[in-house]
Amino acid sequence: MEEGKSTVRAVDRALDILLCFTSKTDWAMTEIAEHVGLHKSTVHRMLATLEEKGFIERDRSTDRYHLGMKMWELSANISRSDDQATIWLPEMERLRDQLGETVSIYVRDGSERIRMQAVQSNQPVRRVAPVGARLPLYAGASSKVLIAYSDPLVQESIFGDPAWLYSIDLDLYKQQLEEICQQGYATSFEEREPGAAALSAPIFNRTGKLAAALSVSGPASRLTMQTMRDYAPVMMESAKRMGIMIL
Repeated sequence: MEEGKSTVRAVDRALDILLCFTSKTDWAMTEIAEHVGLHKSTVHRMLATLEEKGFIERDRSTDRYHLGMKMWELSANISRSDDQATIWLPEMERLRDQLGETVSIYVRDGSERIRMQAVQSNQPVRRVAPVGARLPLYAGASSKVLIAYSDPLVQESIFGDPAWLYSIDLDLYKQQLEEICQQGYATSFEEREPGAAALSAPIFNRTGKLAAALSVSGPASRLTMQTMRDYAPVMMESAKRMGIMIL
C-alpha cells in the first residue's frame, strides 16, 4: 500500500514540475524547488528523469530548464474532440429547435460516459445538461448506444468493470443491444432518474466506427415512448449529417 502511495506522490510531483512551464518558458532548478515546495535534491532527481524521457531539456550554458521535444510530440496528437464539439453545435441547435428538447453529445471514457457538448431546450420545464458531466454507463439511452456499437471485447470489459450494476440481467441487456443495432437508436424512460426520458442515435465517422452518441432528453411527460419513436428518424438523419462533419 505504501508503495502505491509513493508512486502516486512521485507522479504528482513530476506533474507539478511540468505545470511550472505554464507560467513561463524556462526555470532554474532552485526556482522550481521553491515554486513547488520540494527539496532541491528531489527536484534534481525528478528533472533528471523528465530530461531522460525527453519532456524537459536543460540549457547547459545557463543551467536552466525548458520543455523538451516530447511535449511537442504529445501536443501533435491532442484529440480534436473540443473542435469537433464546436463544429457540431449548429446541427445540434437545429435539432433542438426542431424537437424542442435538450440535445447532448456523449462519448465513452472507460466505464463512464462524458457529455462533451449540449444545447439546452428553450422550454420552461427542461432537462439541464452540464457539459463535462460524467455519468455511469449502466443507464440511459446514450449509454446503450455507446455500448451497443462497441467492439465485443470492449463490451465485455464494461460488463466486467466494478462500476457496472450487477443487478442488470446481462442476457436481456445484450438482447436489447442487438435490437438497438437493428433499429438504429436507443430509448430510456426513467432509467437514471424519475420523470426523465431520452432518445439516442449513434454518430459514425467516415470509416464506420462509432464516434459519439447523439441524445435528446426531456421530461417523460413530453418524451413518451411513442413520441420518441416518432422522433427517431429525425435523430438518425441528424446523426448521419454530424458524422459527415467529423474532422
